[in-house]
Amino acid sequence: MIDLRFLRDDPDAVRASQRARGEDPALVDALLEADAARRAAVATADNLRAEHKAMGKLIGKASKEERSALLAQASEMSVKVKEAEAAQHAADADLDAAHRAISNVVQQGAPAGGEDDYVVLQTVGTPTEFDFEPKDHLELGESLGLIDMERGAKVSGARFYFLTGYGALLQLGLLQLAVQKAVANGFTMMIPPVLVRPEVMAGTGFLGQHSAEVYHLADDDLYLVGTSEVPLAGYHSDEILDLSGGPKRYAGWSSCFRREAGSYGKDTRGIIRVHQFDKVEMFVFTTPDRADAEHQRLLAWEQEMLAAIEVPYRVIDVAAGDLGSSAARKFDCEAWVPTQQTYRELTSTSNCTTYQARRLAVRYRDENGRPQIAATLNGTLATTRWIVALLENHQQADGSVRVPSALIPFVGTDVLRRSN
Repeated sequence: MIDLRFLRDDPDAVRASQRARGEDPALVDALLEADAARRAAVATADNLRAEHKAMGKLIGKASKEERSALLAQASEMSVKVKEAEAAQHAADADLDAAHRAISNVVQQGAPAGGEDDYVVLQTVGTPTEFDFEPKDHLELGESLGLIDMERGAKVSGARFYFLTGYGALLQLGLLQLAVQKAVANGFTMMIPPVLVRPEVMAGTGFLGQHSAEVYHLADDDLYLVGTSEVPLAGYHSDEILDLSGGPKRYAGWSSCFRREAGSYGKDTRGIIRVHQFDKVEMFVFTTPDRADAEHQRLLAWEQEMLAAIEVPYRVIDVAAGDLGSSAARKFDCEAWVPTQQTYRELTSTSNCTTYQARRLAVRYRDENGRPQIAATLNGTLATTRWIVALLENHQQADGSVRVPSALIPFVGTDVLRRSN
């Protein structure tokens, strides 16, 4: 949730953020009204409680003749207090609903507009060219015995798959390389639960505009995560952290699940957009003043991983209308996919400022010992989709695929051939 003090001080900035996202600025006025109503309800309830308490003291000092009338007044006052407290609870609920309806305030400098209005910040390498007709990742994966979509669909339905043989080793190698880089840079490795409670899923912002993409187990009222960002964000919920020594950095390795609702007809071929995949995700708790610098560090670590798999890529500044509700700023790294003649997202890193931590009550103590809301950030270090760019960019004329040197120790060969 956004900072209510910031809202009161500068509502126009929040309205501008809503417009930049393509969302309703009238929600800002609804939140201001709910905030004012809640503060008025709290004041009324506090005043009535104070009067009721004062009357109790009078009754204790009153004579027998006065006490009967005072007791009657106290009984009436007690009813008013209960009514005021009920009104306060209702105002609390209205404020919470209005508060949760507003997305994070977009960071100054983020491009306005929608999905196609990103800004390219950097291009690394040149698009791969071949002197032969390149195959797409699925044709390569099937011919080399790496990917089995047909049996994946037989077992689980559309958009499921098996990674087989060296395909499985390739994914494990990518994730293990990501783990090594994360640990070398001070991250604590985590294998988190992939089922979470509603309050944790809601706390990270995934039950808003993204709720249709989330798998819900109704009988247990648990959600399958689409990223380990979710359980890692909830790891320190309702806690006060010691951030005096710097950020708390975690890297989560998990299977991830997405319904991909509304994406039918898009990227249905191969493993670009699937219902289950594995990922190593970085997650950071830090102080708000350090969040921007940490965001740049996460991006740099992602770029180190992309350099290790030797694919051309670009970095984009994602436009406000394409941000998730929790993100104030997001940078994507997109790798070149030769058969599509375009760049496709492999990683993203988001600065969620205090939005998630406020929902999850994650705090730290400032230099004066006062609790303050922490900031959270996330970023992808490796995921199943990387296999797409790796296979297509490193394919050779004979149908084999060269394995990047950084992955050879994990995969066990330098070239993927059918006979491997």
